[in-house]
Amino acid sequence: MHSILAVDDSASIRQMVAFTLKSAGYQVTEAVDGQDALEKAQTKTFDLVLTDQNMPKMDGITLVKNLRASSQYQGKPILILTTESSDAMKSAGKAAGATGWLVKPFDPMRLAEVVKRVLG
Repeated sequence: MHSILAVDDSASIRQMVAFTLKSAGYQVTEAVDGQDALEKAQTKTFDLVLTDQNMPKMDGITLVKNLRASSQYQGKPILILTTESSDAMKSAGKAAGATGWLVKPFDPMRLAEVVKRVLG
């Protein structure tokens, strides 16, 4: 079973993401912000990280940069799920090493499809 780290400062979004992915057969660990996610990612290796962009303590792009600096996350998919949709922000995410960019509000079926595709 693939393990996913779902990162969002909104409890309701975290719950929706976790419910969607657990229903699709994934093991999901939740983190409340980028700092919390980085700490969890250092103690366990996840198959995929799904993170929000705008969060306190550490934003999603900074989290992506930190994860990509670690050998255990260089080849793992990292998706950013955010309300941000500007080309500049998407470019910054890609430059940081994000695998993909999804815009909220999200369609649960589409989220499950994208996760399945990037996990192979």
